[in-house]
Amino acid sequence: MNTIPKIAVVGPESTGKSTMSEYLAAYYNTIAVPEYSREYCANLVGECTFQDEINMFHGQLALEKKLLPQANKILICDTTFLTVKIWSEEVFGHAPQEVLDELPRHPYNFYLLLDIDLPWQDDPLRNFPTKREYFMNVWHRELQALNANYTVISGLGQDRYDSAVRAVGNFLGC
Repeated sequence: MNTIPKIAVVGPESTGKSTMSEYLAAYYNTIAVPEYSREYCANLVGECTFQDEINMFHGQLALEKKLLPQANKILICDTTFLTVKIWSEEVFGHAPQEVLDELPRHPYNFYLLLDIDLPWQDDPLRNFPTKREYFMNVWHRELQALNANYTVISGLGQDRYDSAVRAVGNFLGC
C-alpha cells in the first residue's frame, strides 16, 4: 500500500493550477503529475466527445500511477479526474459511470482549491470565461460530496504561492 500523500491542485479554468503544481513540486523537491487532458485536448481534431472524456480519465490515472514512484514524500497532482466528472456533466449532461465508480476508491489526501481571483487568461483549451463563479461553486459541492480535506487558496503573486505552501505544510504537520 502506498503511503505517499497525494495533494491535488484543483479549481475552475484559469486559476493557475499548472503553475501552482510546478511551484509546489519544486518547493517540496518532488514531482508534479501534469494535467493529462491539456495534452490530449491539444491534439484533438474536432470537438471533444464523451469517449474523449473517458480516455482522459484513464490517461490521468495512468499518468499518476506512472509518476508516483518518482515522488519524494508527497505527490502533487495538477488537477484530478474529478475534472472529467465536472466537465462531462456540464457538456454532456452526465458523467461516465466508471468515473463515478472510481471517485470514492481513489481519494486524494488533501486538495488545494484555487480561487477565481486571478485575471482570466485566454487559452484555446479554455471554454467558460463567464462561468468561473459557477464552476467555483461546483468545485465546492464536489469536494464536499467527497468529504474531501481541502483549503481554498486565494491571492495574487507570491502571496498565492505562500498561502499554498502554508496550507500544505499545515496538512503535513511541518
